Amino acid sequence: MRVDELLRHGDTVVVGVVETFGATVIVVGALWAALRFVVEGLRHRSAAVFTPIRLSLGRFLTLGLEFQLAADILRTAVSPTFAQLGQLAAIATIRTALNVVLRREIAQEQRQVTADAGGRPQPDPQPTPTGAAGGGSPG
Repeated sequence: MRVDELLRHGDTVVVGVVETFGATVIVVGALWAALRFVVEGLRHRSAAVFTPIRLSLGRFLTLGLEFQLAADILRTAVSPTFAQLGQLAAIATIRTALNVVLRREIAQEQRQVTADAGGRPQPDPQPTPTGAAGGGSPG
């Protein structure tokens, strides 16, 4: 009986740690995105500047949801009842659907950022000597 109680208590601690870590990832991501949103919003007035911020926030949300799902799986791993298994199935389905949607949106936004970067002329990283248009090596 002592081992069973120890496993249940240990499971509760591990689940709490994993849930807390997942929530922390989400909160840190939201705060980081909010800070960048304010800073970039003051510097630039272009909507394209916010796409990388949304991508990063989506990655934080996806990672946080993965930890939350892991905590739910751990919670039901020790002594599952049929009700807990049903709840886990529902939670896993909802969180998996959220992850799929987030990943799809992240991929779409990433393609948009890549296309936007490819469509704009990139500044010349090396200054041109005496203002020459070619900027290449002499001769």
